[in-house]
Amino acid sequence: MTGEPALAAQNRAIGEQWMAAFNAADLDRLLALYADDATHSSPKIRALHPDTGGRLHGKPALRAWWADSFTRLPGLRYETVAITADEHRVVVEYIRHVPAEAVMPIAEVFEVRTGKIVASQVFHG
Repeated sequence: MTGEPALAAQNRAIGEQWMAAFNAADLDRLLALYADDATHSSPKIRALHPDTGGRLHGKPALRAWWADSFTRLPGLRYETVAITADEHRVVVEYIRHVPAEAVMPIAEVFEVRTGKIVASQVFHG
């Protein structure tokens, strides 16, 4: 985007890298975008693991969650609608596609500090 501040552009690139890593089911590349103590909140986590309150803490928990998702939902992919960013956060809007399920619009917000995602929160449309 022309005139976009450098830090906002870097954060936007994190959103683009996140989408590419997720759609490639590349856990190492996906997790490299996160701080070691990052948190991730999602209605799907709350539904499948109510004991977590819908929030995961740390890369090992994130790895386990996404590894399970990729195994449990073959064909899962996200279609980018929009990626916007400022100096502190990235908002990724996408359509969730899973074979034999209705498509779902989603917005995901990444809080970014020193080039790493420190918190992410998922909102279902």
